Amino acid sequence: MSERTLPRLDPNNRAYWTGGERGELMLHHCGDCDRYIHPPKPVCRYCLSENVAPKAVAKTGVVDTYTVNHQPWKPNMAVPFVLARVALDDVPGVYLTTNVVGCDPSEVAIGDRVCMIFEQHDDVYLPMAQRVGGAE
Repeated sequence: MSERTLPRLDPNNRAYWTGGERGELMLHHCGDCDRYIHPPKPVCRYCLSENVAPKAVAKTGVVDTYTVNHQPWKPNMAVPFVLARVALDDVPGVYLTTNVVGCDPSEVAIGDRVCMIFEQHDDVYLPMAQRVGGAE
């Protein structure tokens, strides 16, 4: 897809959007209740602790649900593309909304194993899902 709208980096989300430079998927983790917070916030939504910090997690998961978009939302947007919700392997209850890339949109299925790769735009590294096999 072209013409992406990039996120505005701030102290809370910077690790998530720039971790791809090192090949890392960084999510906020609470040091008190041991849960992950996504999207990143300065306070844990579960226990209200401020003891949160970015932590690298596995870049693998499963397509939980998806849609194939055929309508360009803005000029020069390449269609069709897949918008999916990915359940991460080692982060229970955390889902990433992202694109599935590197395949024909008609090949994507619920349960597909994916690995996150990163698409660089300036200082931002967008996490994208790439299929690594068929549905589970």
